[in-house]
Amino acid sequence: MRTEFTLAQLADPDIAASEKILRACVHCGFCTATCPTYVLLGDELDSPRGRIYLIKNMLESGAAPGPETVRHIDRCLSCLACMTTCPSGVNYMHLVDHGRRVIEQRYRRPLAERLLRRLLGAVLPRPGRFRLALLAAAWAKPLAALLPRRLRPLLALAPSRVPPPSPADRPQVFAAAGERRLRVALLAGCAQQVLAPQINEAAIRVLTRHGCEVVVAPGGGCCGALNHHLGDEAAAQALARAAIAAWEAAGPLDVIVATASGCGTMLKDYGFVFRADAAWADRAARVSALARDICEVLARLGLAGSGGGLRVAYHSACSLQHGQKLHREPKALLAAAGFEAVDIAEGHLCCGSAGTYNLLQPELAAALRDRKLGHIAATGAACVAAGNIGCITQLAGGALPVVHTVELLDWASGGPIPAALAAAGFAAAR
Repeated sequence: MRTEFTLAQLADPDIAASEKILRACVHCGFCTATCPTYVLLGDELDSPRGRIYLIKNMLESGAAPGPETVRHIDRCLSCLACMTTCPSGVNYMHLVDHGRRVIEQRYRRPLAERLLRRLLGAVLPRPGRFRLALLAAAWAKPLAALLPRRLRPLLALAPSRVPPPSPADRPQVFAAAGERRLRVALLAGCAQQVLAPQINEAAIRVLTRHGCEVVVAPGGGCCGALNHHLGDEAAAQALARAAIAAWEAAGPLDVIVATASGCGTMLKDYGFVFRADAAWADRAARVSALARDICEVLARLGLAGSGGGLRVAYHSACSLQHGQKLHREPKALLAAAGFEAVDIAEGHLCCGSAGTYNLLQPELAAALRDRKLGHIAATGAACVAAGNIGCITQLAGGALPVVHTVELLDWASGGPIPAALAAAGFAAAR
């Protein structure tokens, strides 16, 4: 793709990076077939190729973007399916992230929209605030029809019961069972530890059982991904710096483990995020080099168990299969643990969660969720496994119980049955 940036513009490292990405695009259109919003809407501007043109024009002009540009970029899920499809290696992730930052700097959104985005950015990454917000939402649900339309999706997704905080998420060190093979730091996360604390608990059990010393470092909470994808780079980098410093203070580490694939994708990108920051570039790159999804670590350690042949529909989270290029490993682990892992039709398409997308674009998110649930029902599986808390929350309203992959692996190797399976009457199925 031809670009027309000035030399002054190219002196900006963000513009220079995006210009290289733009030049790699050859307009082939392969990305349109795997873009969820294009599949739903059929609008070229709601495809990666269309958004690339919009971002190019926005960056070259240097002017404030108009409402149409913002609308189409806001509709992007950042599912990154286009990157898996692209034959030219266009790094759409970095380009759309840059576009979002520019929008937040130059475009003044309507008041209700600004307030909602600020609310999400201030609450979701902080477990204490998020817990209070969910408790308040439970009380407000009967009044949903009286609330502003933009707030209703928040209430619809809020669980009827908020689990208590888990002792496992407090800063501490869990000793390895037997000889120590690895010393790993576990990213405690933010929203996940409030919505599903059993995921980190299962991860700690299965890691220690297989010879890992697990460190939950003070300050190693949110990775910054939620704010990053909202275009609030200052808040995102503040959270990322806190996490980096926490893991440095924890002492020598072999691995930094993420149980939410969206967080893992962000950790692996820290080196790029801080590339122009002389004080943090090397420190961030070291974290990226150590970052691994839980499935990568367990594949390295080796895992065996007895899943009793339970048929599991494996939902491959976008941030895992497209962001981290990990699709085979979780299914191989499930098979090694005795489960029958089956694929879901259109497995490359997003379920509609995408961080805060299901809160900011509820209609499109609901259409993608219903499409995914229909394909899941056709598998004949007993449950659904996924590697990302957003997907788990998004799909939880369907007919089948949804659990994190690590909960099944923990169960098969000696841990308790996942609560969602027990509630659905699967205690005797193992």
